[in-house]
Amino acid sequence: MNKLPVSRLVVMKFGGTSVEDAVAIKRTASIVQGRRDKGLTPIVVVSAMAKVTDQLFAAAAAAARGDRSGALAITARLRNRHFETAKALISAETICDLGQWVESEFGSLDEVLRGLAAVGELTPRISDMIVSVGERLSSRIIAEAFRHYGLDAAHVDARQCIVTDAQHGKAIPQDSLIEQRLREHVLPHALAGRIVVIGGFIGSAADSAPDKLITTTLGRGGSDFTAALVGGGIDAGSIEIWTDVNGIMTTDPRIVPGALRVKTISFEEAAELAYFGAKVLHPATILPAVRKNIPVLVLNSHNPQNEGTRIISLAPHCRSPFKSIAVKRRLTIIDVVASRMLMSHGYLRAIFDVFDKHKCPVDMVSTSEVSVSLTVDSNEKLPEIAADLSQLADVKYEGRKALVCMVGENIRGQNGIAARVFQAIRHVNVRMISQGASEINMSFMIEEDDVEEAIRSLHAEFFSDPDPEIFDVEALKERAPEPVKEGVS
Repeated sequence: MNKLPVSRLVVMKFGGTSVEDAVAIKRTASIVQGRRDKGLTPIVVVSAMAKVTDQLFAAAAAAARGDRSGALAITARLRNRHFETAKALISAETICDLGQWVESEFGSLDEVLRGLAAVGELTPRISDMIVSVGERLSSRIIAEAFRHYGLDAAHVDARQCIVTDAQHGKAIPQDSLIEQRLREHVLPHALAGRIVVIGGFIGSAADSAPDKLITTTLGRGGSDFTAALVGGGIDAGSIEIWTDVNGIMTTDPRIVPGALRVKTISFEEAAELAYFGAKVLHPATILPAVRKNIPVLVLNSHNPQNEGTRIISLAPHCRSPFKSIAVKRRLTIIDVVASRMLMSHGYLRAIFDVFDKHKCPVDMVSTSEVSVSLTVDSNEKLPEIAADLSQLADVKYEGRKALVCMVGENIRGQNGIAARVFQAIRHVNVRMISQGASEINMSFMIEEDDVEEAIRSLHAEFFSDPDPEIFDVEALKERAPEPVKEGVS
């Protein structure tokens, strides 16, 4: 098969707020047309319309507790929303077939919910079947809308391409199979100059029968992951993540209104930020892009002229020690204390075996001669974990903690950086500190109630003189108030 130059293939992912209604989808079509006008061939990955996945989870939960009427009331509202959106986008001549398909999808969904209400057991497989409906609907409607607006578009069911294991709710992609399926189902359209529209977040189990796909999902934020899997699988020239913010910021603008857009950042730095609480990217998103060295751009569909943030393998040097500050909230500290285990061989392994048993990831670890402190972000199995740990040592845990993560380059090699950080937050009680494990990350644990004050103090300390090569200082100038002239009241 002939292959397009990789620089001509661009994967464009649009989140829920970018496709939330007819107005947003029209704006999305215009952005995609702009890429076509530049000679690029887009593969478009879309999320469900805003809030739809949450409502599908709510419908599944209602049915599982026997509330059939409540579940069906939710799907009735969703049916009406999708119909009204389609009617606002597509001509009366072509709406009939699409309308029948939408009705069929909701008919099947309602049948599943009625069965669930009767049985009362929500299995992970049934949950995936229900919550995947949002992306299946949005991708088909958006493909039809693109055609209505003059774009040569083809809809491809993501389940034909995104092959995973059978772990429902957070399935693991099978890279080699995905590449093969993309060559079969996506690249032929791209070679013919067509825009492929595919739903994010969803896939199918590798052991599915060809005529009966078993639906899986990639977990929350999985549409970003889909975009990276598609980009890596077809060797795209770039991957664009279109959201409702101007890119990665120096911190949450809701906490610091003067937060700056980061123009360029490395893959490693972006991955740290994503894992430690930055909501712009899914933590796993950029891994397929890293492997293929594909640039990732974070862009704003509400402000498409903005250059956003460019994520590349090796970012230019920044004169500021940090590029961004992220926060991960709702964490719990678990303290494990056992003086009898002093100098004992295998103690740490025994502790981590407990967390492995309960499939609970650990964020931060601090040790002394007789104690180990760990932080986790899930309270779901905390009593069981504590019970198992108590067989080894004395255990106590405290909730309502937050992890502040400061990301930059060569932090470990900068003299006096820790002194500046902790001087800036000297009024805040720090519970745990992690520095040295990574060259690009300094993290510490504080009380949740202290987060906003700590972030404002750190931002004032480290971003008062931003490097214009890395940060959008022009936006800061635009926000600055006009100086008051003498003699003018």
